[in-house]
Amino acid sequence: MSNAPTETAVDERIKTRSRFREAMIRPELGGIVGTVAVFTFFLLFAFDSGMFNSQGIMNWSTVSAQFMIIAVGACLLMIAGEFDLSVGSMIGFAGMLIAIFSVTLGWPVWLAIMITFVMCTAIGGLNGYIVIRTGLPSFIVTLAFLFILRGFAIFLPQVIERKTIIGGIKDVAEGDWLAPIFGGKILTGLFQWMGDAGVIAVFERGTRKGQPVVDGIPMLIIWAIVLVIFGHILLTKTKFGNWIFAAGGDAEAARNSGVPVNKVKVLMFMFTAFCATVFAVCQVMEFGSAGADRGLLKEFEAIIAVVIGGALLTGGYGSVLGAALGALIFGVVQQGLFFAGVESSLFRVFLGVILLGAVILNTYIRRIITGER
Repeated sequence: MSNAPTETAVDERIKTRSRFREAMIRPELGGIVGTVAVFTFFLLFAFDSGMFNSQGIMNWSTVSAQFMIIAVGACLLMIAGEFDLSVGSMIGFAGMLIAIFSVTLGWPVWLAIMITFVMCTAIGGLNGYIVIRTGLPSFIVTLAFLFILRGFAIFLPQVIERKTIIGGIKDVAEGDWLAPIFGGKILTGLFQWMGDAGVIAVFERGTRKGQPVVDGIPMLIIWAIVLVIFGHILLTKTKFGNWIFAAGGDAEAARNSGVPVNKVKVLMFMFTAFCATVFAVCQVMEFGSAGADRGLLKEFEAIIAVVIGGALLTGGYGSVLGAALGALIFGVVQQGLFFAGVESSLFRVFLGVILLGAVILNTYIRRIITGER
């Protein structure tokens, strides 16, 4: 009889990973590294430029919040295995609907906003329905809607108002109960107190003398935070979140397991349209006008933010928090180049480098940990 020790086979399903290995394969890794790199760069080269005073922080936070709002919807949809290239056109279209309904037709602003949400979310659902029923790639279907919605955003104001920009929204929104939820500010009293106490700077002259340079947190930022928290909880803490991963990872296997894949995908298209409409309403309330060219290229910026945040283009893998970090990188770089005195045209060069670096890092680390080739 042999006394040699026998080898025990270890079931792959019960192997445990160290915390370090678990951390290394998290989709947020690329976004975290990119965020650290970006902040380090601007802390070194733009620290004394005003980028990190109260007004500077509010500037890049607001820009980042814009990207975050649309990145949340794009992230969940990409994890579900689909794309929506009509997001940018949806922003322009939704803003124009609000302007036409409220300014041209004289509807109450709250009603214009609600009807716009219903219409745009329904269009998102139509996108998803066509993708499911025809089997066409979502890239093609939403590319078609990119042109359809942009065309309507240009055509409607030209026919109705003989122009492509409709203003006067702030005037008709005066006293409206719903408009401040998208265009107002919160904590104004706190910021006034901080200005009086010398914690933040105040205006030294003019009609705003004594008022703080930052007089509150825009609702745009609040919407971004709320949507990021909602998306993260939905994705990581609910059964529906598991369905999203399953639908994007292996749709056929998910169907065989009882996952309503078609329903999940359609709802994610609708949520993406909802996020685009939130962006549009906040933008319209901020500027007091709607323009046919609003939202141009936002669909690609949303996708880039999601990819920087660690999501796979093939679906089934990603993180809302990672997408939020990708959006933060967008906002910081866009504003930081201005503060650093760098030519603004280099923004997209910088962004491309960050994107490529984050994707390579995510792919490389994941292959090391999982043993993929």
